[in-house]
Amino acid sequence: MKFYADLHLHSKYSRACSKDLDLENLNYWAKLKGLNLLATGDFTHPLWFKEIKEKLVSNGLGFYKLKNSQDNIYFVLSCEISSIYSKNNKVRRIHYLVLFPNIEDVEKFNKRISVFGNLNADGRPILGIDIVEIIKIAMDINEHSIIIPAHIWTPWFSLFGSMSGFDSIDEAFGDYKKYIYAVETGLSSDPAMNWRLSQLDDFQIVSFSDSHSPYTHRIGREATIFELEEASFYSLLKSLKNPDEKNKIIMTIEFFPEEGKYHYDGHRICGIRFSPEESKKNNYICPNCLKQVTIGVLSRVEKLADRDKNFIDPARPPFKHIIPLTEIIAEALKSDPSSKKVLEIYFKILEIYQTEFNFFLNPNDYENMLKNIPKDVLFAIKKFFNNEIYIEPGYDGEYGIVKIFKEEKEFKQKELKRLF
Repeated sequence: MKFYADLHLHSKYSRACSKDLDLENLNYWAKLKGLNLLATGDFTHPLWFKEIKEKLVSNGLGFYKLKNSQDNIYFVLSCEISSIYSKNNKVRRIHYLVLFPNIEDVEKFNKRISVFGNLNADGRPILGIDIVEIIKIAMDINEHSIIIPAHIWTPWFSLFGSMSGFDSIDEAFGDYKKYIYAVETGLSSDPAMNWRLSQLDDFQIVSFSDSHSPYTHRIGREATIFELEEASFYSLLKSLKNPDEKNKIIMTIEFFPEEGKYHYDGHRICGIRFSPEESKKNNYICPNCLKQVTIGVLSRVEKLADRDKNFIDPARPPFKHIIPLTEIIAEALKSDPSSKKVLEIYFKILEIYQTEFNFFLNPNDYENMLKNIPKDVLFAIKKFFNNEIYIEPGYDGEYGIVKIFKEEKEFKQKELKRLF
């Protein structure tokens, strides 16, 4: 069975998240996207956990479904935690995902970690405890729990971030790295960038959205496609810990890493964006204010990698970069991805392809199949599949720009006439 999974999501109880982030909306928009395995997210928050218990029902195998729903969309109990602590006279900051197969485990876990932080304050709690201690607690409650370091390159809060305090898996987890089976790429890196570190060779590489809203241009913007023997937590665990032909990762769906908020180095206040080479040339100092720039993902990969940038690992699952379909349509129509006219065309395309992922992964004769949609939208779709895109890398918390149309003149009628 194929499972299109987004296992890093949040709820309406997390800071800077949409009030529409509830289980019903996640279920609805996931169906359109083509996802069928979702994180509940935020199970440490008492109010959200209450909704989880009231609205979801177990399938008896560690996955959950929305009550009274006929959709084959499963949820797995999960949360993201932020640990900030001092170790060996150095401040450490790391985010990570925790997954459990049942409600009882979550109740025990929440009770035990509540002494380390205020679980009511945020859907993603901040705890003053070493991640190793969290691993001990989780494994003591259930040896089959799953812990995944999140967005491992983000500068401030991650495994390899420039200001996180770690340079290696061993430094972060020591002997407890045996309980880490996978790492999450984050929006500013893709699998190929991670292949360059031999220290990651024994870990699965997964990608999820870290979405703060349920809509299709956010949920599933990164996802992992699993082959699982059954709809069970234990099949998911096996695909990460001991993959085989029946339980494994098939591929990942990726953001263009340049669009991530921390791909390049830079200083947002001064409008300074540096490639790794430019950063070195400027000694990592902003030429305007003379303060250190925020060192981004690409620079960190270059620093920690022990393989060439063109290294390819043939044993790893493939991956595909996409731009959310509503964003492609919105750019062609010069509109917002959630506008009525964009969604009208989006739903027309889904009438043909059923889901957005079907469209991207199995486009087939899309030009003929989509001949009744507006010509400028079809033009934009064709440019995407031809990889004719324009990219400005993100930096220092500023999203990058990935566009189909670099200049207004590409919309001119003579160009449309030439192509059609």
